[in-house]
Amino acid sequence: METALIGSFVSAMATVLGAFPILFVKRLSEKWKDVLVAFTAGIMVSASTFGLMPQAIKESGIIALTLGLITGVLLLDLIENNIPHIDVENKPGYTNMDSKALLVLIALFIHNIPEGLSTGFSYASEQASLGPTVAIAIGAQNMPEGLILAVFLMNSRTTKLKALGIVTLTGLMEMVSAVIGYFTASYLQNVVGYGLAFAAGAMLFIVYKELIPESHGHGYERPSTYSFIFGLLIMVYITQIFG
Repeated sequence: METALIGSFVSAMATVLGAFPILFVKRLSEKWKDVLVAFTAGIMVSASTFGLMPQAIKESGIIALTLGLITGVLLLDLIENNIPHIDVENKPGYTNMDSKALLVLIALFIHNIPEGLSTGFSYASEQASLGPTVAIAIGAQNMPEGLILAVFLMNSRTTKLKALGIVTLTGLMEMVSAVIGYFTASYLQNVVGYGLAFAAGAMLFIVYKELIPESHGHGYERPSTYSFIFGLLIMVYITQIFG
């Protein structure tokens, strides 16, 4: 349990770490944003493909993998269809914390719930290395997300310290859901495989629905592609080290 708490905390607080650059800069270039997002996509694909999915089959079988993965995809699809997402670059006109800005913050809280559950399910698995691997993958995704959220808040005329505070709260929501996922899987061992498959489906949906399109929309497709491959290889090495 202690290891799961530490891992989920580090993963969640990566959101805050990603937001720290707003103390020094207000804007990230499109090129670096795309490269970082693609790198994150590579990490998440690697963690899902080489970590979560094989372990889900080992824990509960191919049917559990199928059902859990589809459930993860459908849940994220439902969230994406009904809750707006942050688009800092294309919506620079926010001048105050209006109702839509608050709705976007609520969206981030909800988006972090399945990510936290993924970390919790992974730490409850019989494979000891899977928890740290998924925590690193989710944490890597959280860093650019934290930066984007912080910039969004700055564009809404929020102070830097207040922006960091709000980003921290969104990260803590992820930690809470990680604890819930861990205890659920620990007391109901039959759901571990489903939970791991759910995590894989959620992560893959994020990658193919959001991260890859976002990293290929501003003319930097080639460096983003190399960054994706590099991120995938980095996670393979991390998996081998923890394994």
